[in-house]
Amino acid sequence: MTGRRRSRNNSLDVADSGAQLLSTEKTPDTPSTRVELERDLYRGLLELSTEERPEDFIERALHLVVQIIGAHRGYLELTDPNAPEVHAGEGEDGSAGGQWWTSAGWSEAEVARVRSEVSSGIIAHAIAGGQVLNVSSAFLDPRFRELKSVRRSQIEAVLCVPIGSSPPLGVVYLQGRDGKGPFPEDSTIPVAKLFARHLVPLAQRLFARYKQDRPDPTRVFRKRMNLEQLVGSSDALARLLRDVEAVARLDVSLMITGETGTGKSQLARVIHQNSARKDKPFVELNCAAIPENLLENELFGAAPGGHSGATVKVVGKVAAAEGGTLFLDEIAELPFSAQAKLLQLLQTKEYYPLGSSRVALANVRVIAATNADLAGRIKDQTFREDLYYRLQVLPLRIPSLRERRGDIQEIAQYFCNKVVQQHNLARVSLSPAALTALSRHPWPGNVRQLENAIVAGTIRAASEDADQVEVQHLFPEEGNQPESRPTSFQEQTRKFQHRLLEQTLKDSDWNIAATARALDLTRAHVYNLIKQFGLSRSK
Repeated sequence: MTGRRRSRNNSLDVADSGAQLLSTEKTPDTPSTRVELERDLYRGLLELSTEERPEDFIERALHLVVQIIGAHRGYLELTDPNAPEVHAGEGEDGSAGGQWWTSAGWSEAEVARVRSEVSSGIIAHAIAGGQVLNVSSAFLDPRFRELKSVRRSQIEAVLCVPIGSSPPLGVVYLQGRDGKGPFPEDSTIPVAKLFARHLVPLAQRLFARYKQDRPDPTRVFRKRMNLEQLVGSSDALARLLRDVEAVARLDVSLMITGETGTGKSQLARVIHQNSARKDKPFVELNCAAIPENLLENELFGAAPGGHSGATVKVVGKVAAAEGGTLFLDEIAELPFSAQAKLLQLLQTKEYYPLGSSRVALANVRVIAATNADLAGRIKDQTFREDLYYRLQVLPLRIPSLRERRGDIQEIAQYFCNKVVQQHNLARVSLSPAALTALSRHPWPGNVRQLENAIVAGTIRAASEDADQVEVQHLFPEEGNQPESRPTSFQEQTRKFQHRLLEQTLKDSDWNIAATARALDLTRAHVYNLIKQFGLSRSK
């Protein structure tokens, strides 16, 4: 018999390690058999721990469990939750970048059918529920007998075991055995669970080594610039740093764009620290935080009597940033009248404080930032087109956390250590389960939302004298909150996500792949949400 191994990087046939591996007869029904099975399993796991390549690791892991359990066919899939995502059309199957799978005992066409079960079918049912599924006859089981794949193949005995939890890292699917009925509950099932449980830390260590061996594309920029505040090693961050290095030392105006919470203010500071102006002031003004009638006063200052509140000279932010950098956040909210004065400042380095007839000179570099659609504001005539192009010398777009998911764990560890130091807390660290949950969370608020979650979770864990920050510290269940307490925006958002996911699953007849496409999520994320919200398919 031949198996087939496939990953996002390659696809090739490999011969099984001898026909005996798949044909060894097992009769795990005697009291001594379970002890023998566990002994053989531990021996195999020790050998498995020496593997250094994910492709070889999953192949040997599947062969081990197939041999130990005595199944006729097997399939194993593992996904590294911290690997960069590959969008549909970029990878071989549009799945997450760090996904590896292997099979034994199936033809290529049959493997394709098994892989479809991961999204909709027996395997999806086991993963969504997070429970071992042991079926004596899938063809007769009311939960699965209506599935096309089951009716077509008349699938009999099936054993499906999720690998890990919250959500699973993968799944092992075994089919067919010598003898009738399901796989023995008293011997085979405990061994299968044992295999899945011990495979998790082995896989996590392997993925960590795999990531360490991967070149850090940001290292070359970190050697040449001061980038201590920018945490991460993703390709998306490296592309941003390439542009930052190109413009940091140039005395030109810049526009930083990106979603809310991505760190636009932080990037502006990094640019200032790596410029010739680094020893001069860095002055920040949030254009959305100042009332419109006071913003020009705040920005340009005022002469005594320049307006009703100016009894003495008011020093504006432009003057305060002399020789340094002026960062204007939320530039889209700058009043139209002030936009003309800002344009004059950029063009001539001159401006007039309110109420003054004397021109003031300014030696400042202006960096603006926004998450708004300035092109749309120009069409609406609420933002000057000439100012837009004056600021847009070289646009810098900060990627969202969705685009640099591989950086989430490193960022989370950074914030956790920072909270411990700032508040003099007992030393705590993020548990493996918490890191996995953080990696899979959607984070619509990006780095700012992640930081808030880490701060709150670390404080909760420290208050309980816990050694590690666990999932419940980061994402406390809504059911534990008093019903009389007003619901927050985040809680309302989670309720909406719950309803949307539940309805989409119903509309797609619980097809996980179709649900993921409809919601623009990965399959792993859909499984995670199913687990978080406690959803299950109606029988």
